[in-house]
Amino acid sequence: MRFEGTKNYVATDDLTVAVNAAITLERPLLVKGEPGTGKTELARQIADALGLTMIEWNIKSTTKAQQGLYEYDAVSRLRDSQLGDARVHDVKNYIKPGKLWQAFDADERMLLLIDEIDKADIEFPNDLLQELDKMEFHVYETGETIRAKQRPIVIITSNNEKELPDAFLRRCFFHYIRFPDADTMQAIIDVHFPNIKKTLVEAALTQFYELRETPGLKKKPSTSEVLDWLKLLLAEDLDASDLRRDGVDALPKLHGALLKNEQDVHLFERLAFMARGRR
Repeated sequence: MRFEGTKNYVATDDLTVAVNAAITLERPLLVKGEPGTGKTELARQIADALGLTMIEWNIKSTTKAQQGLYEYDAVSRLRDSQLGDARVHDVKNYIKPGKLWQAFDADERMLLLIDEIDKADIEFPNDLLQELDKMEFHVYETGETIRAKQRPIVIITSNNEKELPDAFLRRCFFHYIRFPDADTMQAIIDVHFPNIKKTLVEAALTQFYELRETPGLKKKPSTSEVLDWLKLLLAEDLDASDLRRDGVDALPKLHGALLKNEQDVHLFERLAFMARGRR
């Protein structure tokens, strides 16, 4: 079972090596990188390429590790007991399996995506150490142990917003998705827009990388944002000549697809004003 990339996803050599190493070692693959560099999409493409069903666990700031195992609804059981409901005699009626339970209990091998783990509390990764390592957990209310029938492939993504515990990192295979260089970005664009004019792409990418490298930028635009920008340029039927700016640092056309906060917009407005003043 090897991942070689897909026609819809440009996977660099180091990325495919990381995916296959994690599969061989039977360890979770921890993927870090800037938001919008395709970490979540990578999991979907691995599942598609290997013919696996994907279970997606989207982590929020309020998510607890226990929710990935199961949740016991004691309140509903108490209410049903007061109403004389016969269901109260079987505690299993009030156990809701979580995403890990679903992945462990499946008859076929699954792909489990734990998306944006760094959003959760710092203790969240540590609380999953044993479960991800041993591929089993205990249900205290019923006394049963849930073991993985088929060891799932586990992909964990992080936007690097906070450090993860060393004990957790030791149990993962790590890969950092670097921001694509111009050649890789060109390959990504070719996948999404196979018929786009080369002159438009060249002009757009030149402007895009200049924008990313602007000192003082609060949020650098990502891969997904440059794809959105190109989609808008095509929808407006613009060409390379339309991207010429009034001054080196003027705002690009349809800049709302690339600049996502007022500080960065004001930065480019100031740079444009200074550029005009020097002429």
